[in-house]
Amino acid sequence: MSAVYINSASCISVQDTLKDHFFQDLKADPSVQVLKAIDPNYKEFIPPAMIRRMSKTVKMSSVASNYALKEAGIEKPDAIIVGTGMGCSQDSEKFLKNVIDNNEEFLTPTFFIQSTHNTVAGQIALGLQCHAYNFTYVNTSSSLEFSFLDAQLQINDGEAENVLVGAADEQTNRTMELYRLNNTIKKEEDLPADYLHSETDGVIWGEGAAFFVLGKDKTENSYAQLKDIQIINRLNTEEINSCIESFLAKNKVKKEDIDAVILGFSGDAKSDVYYTKAMDLFQNSALLFYKHLSGEFNTASGFSTFMACHILKEQQIPDVMMINATKKEEIRSILIYNHLAGSDHSLVLLERAL
Repeated sequence: MSAVYINSASCISVQDTLKDHFFQDLKADPSVQVLKAIDPNYKEFIPPAMIRRMSKTVKMSSVASNYALKEAGIEKPDAIIVGTGMGCSQDSEKFLKNVIDNNEEFLTPTFFIQSTHNTVAGQIALGLQCHAYNFTYVNTSSSLEFSFLDAQLQINDGEAENVLVGAADEQTNRTMELYRLNNTIKKEEDLPADYLHSETDGVIWGEGAAFFVLGKDKTENSYAQLKDIQIINRLNTEEINSCIESFLAKNKVKKEDIDAVILGFSGDAKSDVYYTKAMDLFQNSALLFYKHLSGEFNTASGFSTFMACHILKEQQIPDVMMINATKKEEIRSILIYNHLAGSDHSLVLLERAL
């Protein structure tokens, strides 16, 4: 496949990632079970009458996509592709509560209509009056990666020149309660979380939205070149290193040439062993982690891709992300490795847009 460039990147997250020069203000909070995204002033972007009817996922995505398109200088993209793991969970919960409270009778369809996973992509298209290709991927933790692959294909097949790609997930009270009950979320007694040397199971849960404009042509503002993506549903811990090596070999890249590796350490002792194994491959690379800044959630890789874009563009790595002391004079290539609870492993290779 020919080169595809990331020409803009925007993110709403637990950090204040919408502002300029946010690298200096990144802070981790390992002492809470659930991390909330920092809300922008939605009234600046969305009419107040519409805000009341929008779930948090739609609101975050509307603003993040607005920023991404404005940065890329594009009014209407040739395609809109969104990835989400949980969709508009708040409206799903409201609909199900309605069903129970009304004994399955006299239901208004509003909450059901707004709870479907493709609501995000649809609302963005409605706001832009964009009638182009519109698609939503719901593939747990690899939803963004599938969206990137689709965008790559759209551009390479000549179907589109500029594609808006994003991923978003929100929290809901009931889902968080269930996650606490099944120990997906760390127990109070296991906090503060030790992300790199955890001996306990469970994670700190987060939320957020990240949007990018992928283009056929490199621009003055391009962040990175999207080289390749690989997604594997299931892997044994013994297979991960050979999988990474074959992925790099396919792209004619030596492991020594990878300047930085971003790993999805979540503080879950059971599943973090994959990342510990992968670290052994990259003795000469800067090793980074990020979920202590974003929390774990289905599309947390959107935050890591956003951070990778800024690292490549600004040529600096925030100290708070560093696992080892390796520092590179120039950062030309970044490998992102992510999974959720040991499933849906993804590898994303980015190169500096020169």
